[in-house]
Amino acid sequence: MSGSNLFTENFKAEPYWWENAALMPAGNNQLPDSVDVLIIGAGYTGLHAAIQTARAGRKTVIIDAEAAGWGCSSRNGGQISTSVKPGFAKLKSRYGEQLAMEILSEGQASRDYIEDFIKSEKIDCNFETVGRFHGAHTKGQYEKLARECSEPSNPVFETEAFVVPKQDQKSELGTQAYYGGIVYPKHASIDPAKYHAGLLEVTRQAGVEIISYCKAEAINREMNSFEIKTTKGIISAKKVVVATNGYTSSLTPWLRNRVISIGSYIIATEEIPEDLMQKLFPTNRILSDTRKLVYYYRPTPDRKRVLFGGRVSLYETDPRKSGPKLHRDLVALFPELKETRISHSWAGFVAYTFDELMHAGERDGIYYATGYCGSGVGMASYLGKRIGQQVADKTKEVTAFGQIPFKGRPYYNGIPWFLAPSVVACRIRDKIGF
Repeated sequence: MSGSNLFTENFKAEPYWWENAALMPAGNNQLPDSVDVLIIGAGYTGLHAAIQTARAGRKTVIIDAEAAGWGCSSRNGGQISTSVKPGFAKLKSRYGEQLAMEILSEGQASRDYIEDFIKSEKIDCNFETVGRFHGAHTKGQYEKLARECSEPSNPVFETEAFVVPKQDQKSELGTQAYYGGIVYPKHASIDPAKYHAGLLEVTRQAGVEIISYCKAEAINREMNSFEIKTTKGIISAKKVVVATNGYTSSLTPWLRNRVISIGSYIIATEEIPEDLMQKLFPTNRILSDTRKLVYYYRPTPDRKRVLFGGRVSLYETDPRKSGPKLHRDLVALFPELKETRISHSWAGFVAYTFDELMHAGERDGIYYATGYCGSGVGMASYLGKRIGQQVADKTKEVTAFGQIPFKGRPYYNGIPWFLAPSVVACRIRDKIGF
């Protein structure tokens, strides 16, 4: 199957998640003259921050250049982990033992927080602790995973991870493309758009006004406040939170110098037979592998389709072009899906940082939380809460991610010119198994 035949007749170049959770329509909200807290960005970070400030009695408004949740909050793969990519040894060498342990602790806290929040606020979003199967794409990578599992080096929390050798792999996944893998049983899945919709309602109930299609164009510091110019007028705010993550722009040059916006691409297949789904995905786990250019995939919550995501081009591209490439890679893992067509193909921008860590803090009076490095569902929620608590003066405690240096690069202005050669290098490393 090739070309246009890969797409279903009712194909949509938009997230599959929008089928069950449509974005908030444009309203006629008028921008107030002044607020206590103005939050720029109506994704997970901004909404969680707003809940904290509003419940503390601060008049809070959120503005967004698009519909609330239009960005990666409704475009991601719906996978939840303990978020922190560097291991303890690397963190310890950078920051010392104590701060390394605090960073890992907050990774675990992000996982626990989102589950507690969803349950306490009664959000219907298909949250489930399904575990993650992380496949080894080479024999050497499997041996590395097995060593790490047999000699746990995380002194903060018990992962309960266990190794699955290749001969037992069918119990986890119906493919022979991996050399075995490792299971992290505490990782979870979610419908990200339904989560955002529920979070949006909690935010509104807290008294927050959300104004969509209101782009911030300039932030000017006044004596004891900020003046923010937007496409809907000017608003004065005592405090400002920038919650733009992968969509950070020239509005905040300091942040843009430190955030690498990278497009991630996902497809959803048409519905597949129940028996085939059971054969290929006998568990309901979320899935990833050891490639540098990682694949991430899973069944949809109703177990009728497969969601498959990754980075498939050197440069940002049209989802109609990335879709066939993702389909090719999906079929390489599961040849049984060769004749299965694509119903949805879309993209979203995630924010990476040069140290592969998220950051949260305050700069020149402007608060921020950003750089989730592909782990934004849990960490954006958690750091949104933490930064909101700081803005509301609920706590003087600075998160561990506010205690580490947040470095940019000379001559970098937010356009990742180095991305294409990095992708090429990663492809080479994946092929040789390094």
